[in-house]
Formats: sequence, C-alpha cells, structure tokens
Amino acid sequence: MEKAPWERSSAVRVVPPVQPRKLAKVPFVELADGRLRGVVSSGSDMARVYVSSFEAGSHDFGCSTNNNRPCGGLSGYPCKHLHALADEAVKQYGLDRVARYLRVEVGEDGDLVGAMGGSRAKAPAAAVFSRFLRHLSYLEVPGTAEPLPEMDWFPAFGAVR
Repeated sequence: MEKAPWERSSAVRVVPPVQPRKLAKVPFVELADGRLRGVVSSGSDMARVYVSSFEAGSHDFGCSTNNNRPCGGLSGYPCKHLHALADEAVKQYGLDRVARYLRVEVGEDGDLVGAMGGSRAKAPAAAVFSRFLRHLSYLEVPGTAEPLPEMDWFPAFGAVR
C-alpha cells in the first residue's frame, strides 16, 4: 500500500494563519493547556521578551519576562503585551476560534480583550518560553524524508503498532 506524502516526510503540514502575521512583535502564539499564551517582543529592548497569557474561562492574565520578572505595565488591566498577543492570536486562528477556546462572548465590536473580565494572576512562563525555543530550533533542521528521532513520539494517524 502506497503511503500518503505526509507519511513519507519529516515535515508537518502547517495550517496557514487566517490573516498574515508579522512575527517580529509576537513570534510565538498558541492555544494550549487551557490558555492563550505566547512570546511577545519588548518594544524598548531587543534582547527582552515577555511571556503573556490569558486563562480560558476565568480570563485571568499574566505577563512576565522570560526570567519571571513581572511586566512593568501590568496592573489591574491587561498590558500592551497581552493586547498584542490577543491581536496576533486572532490573526493566527480567527476571532471565533480564539473566543470559543477562551470561553468568552465577544460583542459586535470584535474587542476580545475588552470582553474578558479576568484579573492579574501568576502564569508559568518557563514552559512557554521553552516551547518557543524548541520551535525555533526546528527551523534550523534541514528538510528530509527521513524520520527525525526526537519527533518519533508523535502518533501517526491510522498507524497500529
């Protein structure tokens, strides 16, 4: 039986974003572990990034540097990093999908952050930043049709072992 092209390659088909994104400001965004979370570049220091997140359901939010220093702009309301994260998530996944994941009712104005009423909460930054760095490392792996040992744990669709 002939294998499908995706079964013969170590490359994974990437679902394109709903709208084009500029990766310089928010290079990493994901819906995972009950959170909208990602990495947001600092506007003032090229060497600094922030790990920002919104929790699904409660809409609690957090923002800190990759070494767990709190964001200076974070108070009782989401900071600019959180707004940038939400904007890029909508571009990546679409407003309906993000709102459904976060369990929030967004009005006709489309203001996702304004529709959430969470409060400031500490969120795990190290795991998100580590995932971001891992994703970056895969950009340096040359394309091949051979299996990648470090990705061997991914389940194959329809495979029986």
